[in-house]
Amino acid sequence: MSDSQRVQEINISQEMRTSFLDYAMSVIVSRALPDVRDGLKPVHRRILYAMYDLGMTPDKPFRKSAHVVGNVLAKYHPHGDSSVYDAMVRMAQDFSYRYMLVDGHGNFGSIDGDGAAAMRYTEARMAPIALELLRDIQKETIDFGPNYDGQNEEPLVLPARFPNLLVNGAAGIAVGMATNIPPHNLKEVIDGILMMIDHPETTVDDLMKVVKGPDFPTGGTILGLDGIRKAFRTGRGSIQLRAKTRMEEAGNGKMRIIVEELPYQVNKARLVEKIAELVRDKKIDGITDLRDESDRNGMRVVIELRRDVNPRIVLNNLYKQTSLQSSFGVNMLALVHGQPQVLNLQQALKHYLDHQVEVITRRTQFELRKAEERAHILEGYRIALDHIDEVIALIRGSQTGAEAKAGLMERFGLSEKQAQAILDMRLQRLTGLEREKIEEEYQALMATIAELKAILADDAKILAVVREELVEVRDQYGDERRTKIKIDATQIADEDLIPEEEVSVMLTHRGYIKRMPLNNYRAQRRGGRGVSGMGTRDDDFVQHLFVTHSHNHLLFFSTKGKVYHLKAYEVPELGRTARGTPIINLIQIDQDERIQAVIPVKEFTEDNFLFFATAQGVVKKTALSEFDNIRKNGLFAINLRNGDELVAVHMTDGEQEIIMGTSSGMSIRFHEQDVRQMGRSATGVKGMTLGDDDVVIDMDIAVPGKEVMIVTTKGYGKRTPLEEYRVQSRGGKGIKTLNITKKNGQVVGHKVISPEEDLMIVTQAGVVIRMNISGISSLGRYAQGVRLIKVDAGQEVSTVARVQLPDDEEEEADES
Repeated sequence: MSDSQRVQEINISQEMRTSFLDYAMSVIVSRALPDVRDGLKPVHRRILYAMYDLGMTPDKPFRKSAHVVGNVLAKYHPHGDSSVYDAMVRMAQDFSYRYMLVDGHGNFGSIDGDGAAAMRYTEARMAPIALELLRDIQKETIDFGPNYDGQNEEPLVLPARFPNLLVNGAAGIAVGMATNIPPHNLKEVIDGILMMIDHPETTVDDLMKVVKGPDFPTGGTILGLDGIRKAFRTGRGSIQLRAKTRMEEAGNGKMRIIVEELPYQVNKARLVEKIAELVRDKKIDGITDLRDESDRNGMRVVIELRRDVNPRIVLNNLYKQTSLQSSFGVNMLALVHGQPQVLNLQQALKHYLDHQVEVITRRTQFELRKAEERAHILEGYRIALDHIDEVIALIRGSQTGAEAKAGLMERFGLSEKQAQAILDMRLQRLTGLEREKIEEEYQALMATIAELKAILADDAKILAVVREELVEVRDQYGDERRTKIKIDATQIADEDLIPEEEVSVMLTHRGYIKRMPLNNYRAQRRGGRGVSGMGTRDDDFVQHLFVTHSHNHLLFFSTKGKVYHLKAYEVPELGRTARGTPIINLIQIDQDERIQAVIPVKEFTEDNFLFFATAQGVVKKTALSEFDNIRKNGLFAINLRNGDELVAVHMTDGEQEIIMGTSSGMSIRFHEQDVRQMGRSATGVKGMTLGDDDVVIDMDIAVPGKEVMIVTTKGYGKRTPLEEYRVQSRGGKGIKTLNITKKNGQVVGHKVISPEEDLMIVTQAGVVIRMNISGISSLGRYAQGVRLIKVDAGQEVSTVARVQLPDDEEEEADES
């Protein structure tokens, strides 16, 4: 054959696609994912079968681990020795497996991350419960297939007489997919299967009454049921785990925190190092000493505290900043009929139950065949014993064994196997006692055959056998739950770590945000120069100022009508002159999007509403409950028309009056009930008819007895009794609220206020002044107002906000 004939042209993209898919499927099926039936990956299955084949059962002496690894590599596993030994080591670690499958002797590693000794030093044998995975494997209960070189056969799955997939869990990374199944309590899982046997229509919610949740070998505490429910119902979820701790008196009024159990897969030595690092960097205050007093009797990490600290606050900080609290991401992915599939709790148990039905069926068929074969031989014995003299004479008269066999078959109608068995029978079987034993064995076999046939003929009897044997395993190996579940506990809230205080939140035109305690500002009389509240660039200025509680939710509404969510404490707290943090680092807003309004929310109740107003005079009312669950990339709160922008949002109870103001000094007041409730995606209705080049600059709630505070771009302002603004119908042009001149500028703030509040005014340069509203003149609607803040040339007032005076705040009267 010429060289040209040996060359084959192949499309490289097609070859890459085909080859990679072959590789991916090999990793998925043959290496990384467990089988839903026995819960084992190929390497674990091969280790256990090799140990079983070598006779390394629990009743035999330990043998070198290297002997097992070498046997697995030679016969079954065409990969590296480290992959085999590492898998074997994990099966022998009481902190990795809930029910260990390998009984290790020697150094098999520790929870501190220490590695196991080399396999030439350690010894192992099968753990007693591992025998249940292989029980009846010799009775043709499962299929075997050729090994990698075709020289031996290996089991394709184990009989698995207990549900190992859920009991011991599994973790693995394949190509494009991964599995992470937590371990569970043996008694609970088997009780769940028994429930499915008794009630085939059992649902996931029914199963959760007996399968409480994961049960980790290291104990710990699961916080809340939401993660468990989601994982059991969908196959995916996140479970919050917390260490088991307790407080202990150390004498002299001091306390210490004792850590007795850790979350699953947490390295104790690294945890201790992390706590020491946090103490050294002063990120956690109050810890004076840290010791690891763990020994063979159990874990004990001691954290000594100063006398003047609150142990609960220190512990909450440790939960937040260390792996004393961690999450376990559940992904119940397993191979079902060779295909990867995400399973919920009911599906995982159903597949295991189907496997057990098949195992029992195949075992019963095997035992029936063996019983019938033995009964067939015994029938031949009975015939021979009934005609013993004639049989002996026929055998003595035959020249060869073949002639004797043929004679027996012809004379007595025996099969070849029966004739051969008679020829092989010892003379001892001719005694009377032996004849009785043969008859008793035959009768017992016939009863067994009838029973086995009855089992095969009735699915209910097969399930009864499965039930009986599962109960046997449960009673022998089951133990009490180690991981506690706190039903009323939720994830540690940041509020536990954040002081409860009034805060101000500033946001600049360029999108820089920061949080400051409200008491950083001193109350000043009107006309003062103010103090710098935020350092800004020359081309930036403070555009929004929010005053709220540090624990409240903040709903950020943008000019595009979208809403975003943060907790107030999630806004970084910075110094008075600091520039702030880009808000795009906190919420996912677009580059051309600005935050236009903020609503602090304590609870998302059903009897509250959000009232929206746009620059073009459109208004809308939507239930607050529709904003309870906001995605990180935000939600549309109002559908804006072309060229329109959102200017204000307020929370109402559905019974309020609304007042809106424009830049040209117009204002309108109307009942909130004039606007019907609409959904989030609605556009809204006309709230005010605007003149040419006029825009709505603000909207507020008109509370009877309060006043309307007007602030202009030039720093002028006044307060006017709300009674001077008559109630009109929605959609009108409104009435005049300020006489606009070149001296005072256009309206920039239109707030409903009361005398006991303070007013904050922010200029484009970032200068902030806080003043008592009671010190501002009360004037009529047509007045120009008085100077509130001295605005430098080229600067204007950008933002106005109300401030509620704290009860214990001392007002200062600093004159400028």
